[in-house]
Amino acid sequence: MTTQRQLLQSLLERGALPLEWQDAVASVDRALFIPEVIVGGDCAEDPEQWLRIVYADGPVVTQVNDGKPTAGDAFRLHTSSSSMPSIMLEMLGLLDVRDGHRVLEIGTGTGYNAAWLSHRLGEVNVTSVELDETVLALANENLKRAGFHPTTILGNGRDGHHRGAPYERIICTCTMRDVPQAWLEQCPNGRIVTPWGSSFFSGSFATLDVTDGRALGAFSGSPAFMWDRGHRGGAGRISDLYQGEQGEKGMTDITPQNLIQDDPAFFIGLSVTDVWFRWCDADDDSGEATLWFFADDGTSWATVEYEPNTERYEVEQYGPRALWEEVRDAFLRWHDLGKPERSRFGLSVDANGQRVWLDSPRCLIDRP
Repeated sequence: MTTQRQLLQSLLERGALPLEWQDAVASVDRALFIPEVIVGGDCAEDPEQWLRIVYADGPVVTQVNDGKPTAGDAFRLHTSSSSMPSIMLEMLGLLDVRDGHRVLEIGTGTGYNAAWLSHRLGEVNVTSVELDETVLALANENLKRAGFHPTTILGNGRDGHHRGAPYERIICTCTMRDVPQAWLEQCPNGRIVTPWGSSFFSGSFATLDVTDGRALGAFSGSPAFMWDRGHRGGAGRISDLYQGEQGEKGMTDITPQNLIQDDPAFFIGLSVTDVWFRWCDADDDSGEATLWFFADDGTSWATVEYEPNTERYEVEQYGPRALWEEVRDAFLRWHDLGKPERSRFGLSVDANGQRVWLDSPRCLIDRP
């Protein structure tokens, strides 16, 4: 039977389990934080399959469409989960907690991460904020069953929890478009770690060191977290968003795959913040594909048609915005800057907002 020991061993073999977190991971049974019915598994119907999902180093989706009733054929947006353990550990490594640190967690989820923090630091030093009342109630049950009682708060994580401040660390478990001023006020001298990005590219951790309420930091990793609920990016099925409209056609010599590699996509996302993309391979083994772009509000779309062994590709765009031109212009700007890697960019946050820079805080790139 699949067990917690196998999860622990898997993380150790991959080198994903730092020494300082081994006792917490070994002592906190992940199964205590996973509901009996999850996406892809039902404990009552197939307990062994459920255990394989629970004790794998993978995310477990625990809620879709904010818990609202969902028809069988409706689009199912994942809205709460137990994150991939190795990604949780990567994030905790960036957080760099020390004995005695007081930590504010944004997004309680199942409570699993709060349990790790409570085991490592003591529950008196852990506060967790959750927006969804149902999710929080289940997390509290999970934490109690595991023997932990950190402070949990129902509220908007963007506001933090002023009553418990100051904190030495803030860790956010949902993707943010910006770092709220409240976090800087409540962690004026410490560290903040959060998934950060835009609809176009949200696969970065922002690790910010805060001094006297001013934050400076860098981007790293490849996280895939759910959105801050008040600032979600677009999502959906192409069949629901495209109804056969005819757009304006053109051609480009930019190979579409080049637009969505991590470094250019990160840069494009700094200015094209409310557009998302999807790559769709043809189903006839031709090697052809379509790169779709959609505005978050669903009013505009664009496509680039990829064909192997060609140097020019058909473009089509529809709606009030010329999405292809926005994406192309940002990509060409990245080229003009010398195709910088994401690791060369940084983020500054203070009372005036956030700014992205290249190589130095004096070389500003954009104000997302």
